Amino acid sequence: MTSPNTRSYESPVSNLEPRPDSPFVWPVRVYWEDTDAGGIVYYANYLKFMERARTEWLRALGIEQGPLQAQQGLIFVIVDTQVQFKKPARYGDALTVTAEIKEHTRATLSFTQEIRRAGDQSAEVLVTGDIRVVCLDATLHKPRGLPKMLVEKMNLSPRP
Repeated sequence: MTSPNTRSYESPVSNLEPRPDSPFVWPVRVYWEDTDAGGIVYYANYLKFMERARTEWLRALGIEQGPLQAQQGLIFVIVDTQVQFKKPARYGDALTVTAEIKEHTRATLSFTQEIRRAGDQSAEVLVTGDIRVVCLDATLHKPRGLPKMLVEKMNLSPRP
């Protein structure tokens, strides 16, 4: 059965490799499990889509969070979110989710993120978000500076 909201899927992504001059882009397809009874994406799921983009950005840099915790005793925790919902996504939509560091401190990363309908980046913006992540000691749960290896892989300027 075909839904009127079902669209053919062609990969809308041209930037799966992190580059310092443009946001990382990750494709997402909206499934029934992502929607409410009306077929519209439930608001909290946009945060999940953003989380996936940040996680895949780390993976593209060669950073896996499990080994980071096990071997270096580090975890990342969200400490602030500001999200603006502009238009709804619906069941069957192909979306792109961006992740880009807009600023950082010794122990935090502040991301700006957008969710758009699939297509070129001039496509319709549905949701925008500013997400602040802190690097914590996995045992003590206290802020810890980003290790030099992460700063280099993320192409960040070192902070004192």
